[in-house]
Amino acid sequence: MKTLADLKAIREKAQKEMKLRNANVRIKVIVGMGTSGIAAGAKEVMKTFLDEIATRSLTDVVVSQTGEKGLSSMEPVVDVVEEGKPRYCYGSMNVEKTKRVVAEHLVNGNPVKEFLISTEE
Repeated sequence: MKTLADLKAIREKAQKEMKLRNANVRIKVIVGMGTSGIAAGAKEVMKTFLDEIATRSLTDVVVSQTGEKGLSSMEPVVDVVEEGKPRYCYGSMNVEKTKRVVAEHLVNGNPVKEFLISTEE
């Protein structure tokens, strides 16, 4: 069993890591996890983003989730947001498309145009 001091040390370490990570965020990936997104495979897409980002040690990329975006026919929907650049919205995502978006967009900075459903300035 952990002591109170152990738990406090764990909490402080986690808080420092969160603070450092949020300060160095280059890209935010937002996965639509509403009911239609989940039914269409958003959980697998989210897991693939997290796995690929961890495998490539991309410490400046954060993955989060959101609810429905009103695009149920295009689910799973993923937004890629980078400061000073357009917001890219990818639709009908799956595991293979996700791997390609990580490799081409997140790593090399080249959006995968054939998967895009919108780009917002």
